[in-house]
Amino acid sequence: MSGDEQPDGDPVASLLACYDDALPVVYGYVLRRCTDRAVAEDVTSETFLAAMDAARNGTSVPGTGWLIGIARHKLADHWRRMQRTPLPTDDLPDQTVDRWDAELDRIVAEYTMSRLAPMYRAALTLRYVDDLPVADCATILDRTHGATEALLTRAKRAFRAAYPDQQPQPSRGGGHA
Repeated sequence: MSGDEQPDGDPVASLLACYDDALPVVYGYVLRRCTDRAVAEDVTSETFLAAMDAARNGTSVPGTGWLIGIARHKLADHWRRMQRTPLPTDDLPDQTVDRWDAELDRIVAEYTMSRLAPMYRAALTLRYVDDLPVADCATILDRTHGATEALLTRAKRAFRAAYPDQQPQPSRGGGHA
């Protein structure tokens, strides 16, 4: 039964009916964004508790997409509470690029993100890892659209400044003429 169908019009029964299918999807979504299993389990639990509260209050349960939306908000709440954000660790696409170079780039990017202010990490992760529009980022971060755009500009500037220069510098002197 999909989350769109409500057994006997009961939102709680509808949530319970979609629970088995939705749980691994929600947990996977959260785990890919926080990389810590304990945190992912806690956020997933908070997501379903919030969904159950909404269902008990008569809110219709639209399905897994709705639960992912709740999870996104619960994860953002967690980031604000803990003053940290997840590091992007999604699997790299299989391309012709040398996998070792791509892995090194990912590690350097994660390290660079870890050195940024928590709000910068949250904004960059929501916008560029989750690929959310600025308006959605603003809603999740509880900021105005304009303030979020300014935050993203500052965060990108801070990321560029913190990103180590990886280009080998030619040695000067001591070489052949």
